Amino acid sequence: MKFFGKHKEGKKILFVCVENAGRSQMAEGFFRKYAPEAWIPVSAGSRPTPEINPVAVEAMKEVGIDISKQKPKELSEELVQSSFLKVSMGCIDKTECPAIFLGNHQDWGIEDPKGKPIEKVREIRNEIEKKVKELVTTLESN
Repeated sequence: MKFFGKHKEGKKILFVCVENAGRSQMAEGFFRKYAPEAWIPVSAGSRPTPEINPVAVEAMKEVGIDISKQKPKELSEELVQSSFLKVSMGCIDKTECPAIFLGNHQDWGIEDPKGKPIEKVREIRNEIEKKVKELVTTLESN
């Protein structure tokens, strides 16, 4: 996928899910690791939980990424507007958060790790890593 135009406020990538406790936090962690310099990852949720899913934290530690200090954040109009690209992890629909679907956006359709055993969370983590690497390759070619 090619991206057209440059965002006036920089190169922020926004990863979004409902609770901002698993998928979007893992994506933020992977993007921080793999992203080209000057790209900034942010994650947020439409109904964020008080803390990150501890199984997601554990799964990320297994691959050398510590997301334990990241905090769930509420999705805001300002975050949406200041982001070059919005990535829904597959849990936001147009009635829940219509602003995310304006402009540059992708929907990855990734399963929610909430309540899943570590084995399943590892599969989800690996899928997120693959998607983030694909996104980074696309960004580097622009």
